[in-house]
Amino acid sequence: MTEPAPSIPLVGDHPAMDFLNTHATPGGVAIELLASGADLLNWLERADLIDASTAAKFRTDPASTAQLDVMAKGARALREWLRAFVRRHAGQPLTAAAEAELGPLNLLLAGDKSYAKVTGGPERPALRRLRRWETPEELLQPIAAAIADLVCHADFRLIRACEGHDCSLMFLDRTKAHARRWCSMALCGNRAKAAAHRARQRR
Repeated sequence: MTEPAPSIPLVGDHPAMDFLNTHATPGGVAIELLASGADLLNWLERADLIDASTAAKFRTDPASTAQLDVMAKGARALREWLRAFVRRHAGQPLTAAAEAELGPLNLLLAGDKSYAKVTGGPERPALRRLRRWETPEELLQPIAAAIADLVCHADFRLIRACEGHDCSLMFLDRTKAHARRWCSMALCGNRAKAAAHRARQRR
């Protein structure tokens, strides 16, 4: 059974940024969403990187349990590689030199066993990538694909860190004016407004 939704919201505006936020300190409290294989499945399903039937397949397979924990460890290592990469390049356009840093990502992508399928019928055909989901190792592939999409298509000048006190969440600023400051107005934005209001009252 899927556990209740974790306390870190999906505020990254890109699945790779949400993956980066699976270890964060919203409100100053450190939270780890990928501590186990079960956690990894829960997060992948919540982030729509796998469907419910795929998650259920691995949850109910006793032979996958230990392997899932290994994959969670691999996911944590991939996340910290991504964190270092994003910190080096956020706020500026990616240059050709960044390609030299992509070895771990490209190695993971090279193991992808997905296949292409045309769907949608003759009137609205679309090419989709599908997976057979044979082993837990494949669970890192949709994450790798999301990171590759971030690297290839996102403007790294628009990657931001939340300005909230004690908040480490990051996001891709897709707002029209590119002036987003908070992971969420409901979280850090409202806290900052309340703190500013209290400061004005004291003055």
